[in-house]
Amino acid sequence: MVAADGHSGLIMAAEGAFDVLIIDRMLPGIDGLTLLRTLRMTKIDVPALFLTALDSINDRVMGLQVGGDDYLVKPFSLAELEARIGALSRRQTSNRQQMQMKVGDLELDRITREVRRDGTAIDLTPKEFKLLTILMLYEGQAVTRKLLLEKVWNYRFTPSTKIVESHISRLRDKIDSGYSQTLIHTCQRGYRIKAHA
Repeated sequence: MVAADGHSGLIMAAEGAFDVLIIDRMLPGIDGLTLLRTLRMTKIDVPALFLTALDSINDRVMGLQVGGDDYLVKPFSLAELEARIGALSRRQTSNRQQMQMKVGDLELDRITREVRRDGTAIDLTPKEFKLLTILMLYEGQAVTRKLLLEKVWNYRFTPSTKIVESHISRLRDKIDSGYSQTLIHTCQRGYRIKAHA
């Protein structure tokens, strides 16, 4: 899709789902810098490549400072443009994968903060969500009580309470209760999440 000016480009980028944005610095209406700065302020983080005749170091720096991911100066090679778009697209795919986690039939979306098991939504408290996220980040590995205290509760000491154990117990009730396969396991060093014990 192509926008003829900055105003229509801003609307299209804000409303559409794109893998990469290619932005001219000298767009009529709203210039490219303002367009991307506005998108970044509204938390739209689609990779953006500036394609422009403005080639000074200051121009490049300004493009990157407003949120640009790459900067290509005219005239350019079509092969180089395709390669840069490919690299930005791969980076975006990788970022999405990091935000969407899966262990067996359990899915967690770090952007929407939704958790589902076998397609069924599971309602978690903020602490339970953070706890589950840490376990899934270390899928298959033992996560110690000390690490969980640091990552979830920001404790730099070990409290005498059973805060981790009680949260793990509640999390198990929500994640594993009613399913034949247990995902959250207790191990010698702490806890681990894996599809097969």
